[in-house]
Amino acid sequence: RMEGHGFYKLPTGTEYRGALWDGMFHGEGELLFPSGSRYRALWHRGIPTQGKFVFADGLEYEEKNWHYCDGYDRRFYTEICSGFKPPGIPQLTNLDPPKTIPEGCYDCGDGFYNPETRVIVDYKFRFLRNADADEHEWITRTCRKAGGGRAEQKPKP
Repeated sequence: RMEGHGFYKLPTGTEYRGALWDGMFHGEGELLFPSGSRYRALWHRGIPTQGKFVFADGLEYEEKNWHYCDGYDRRFYTEICSGFKPPGIPQLTNLDPPKTIPEGCYDCGDGFYNPETRVIVDYKFRFLRNADADEHEWITRTCRKAGGGRAEQKPKP
């Protein structure tokens, strides 16, 4: 079994770097996600006992007093750090410039969604998952669509 300090890459592309004991994450370690985000934690027999999640853009998740995109302040993290763009120049995503979306697809945050095939691929066009009915409805209702702008904003029935 794995013991000591090491690296372990999961089939999803997520990588663990840190202490291992009896084949489990145990002690200080960090999960590095393909998106660039990371989760640093103190692990006990494979279970995190305390930790900190940091998004790919550097935004640190705060379990208490979380104010990012809370309904009152709708700025992207890059706007919080760098300020707003001049009037008339919209910022549609946290990335600037935003990803170019393939024709007929939606940008769903972790990749592109094709509503015809109901398949989500990452930004390098590698398969992520098939969307169920709820995810399909949410993506087509709320996410940015190829051709600019957002999907039609239809109220939920």
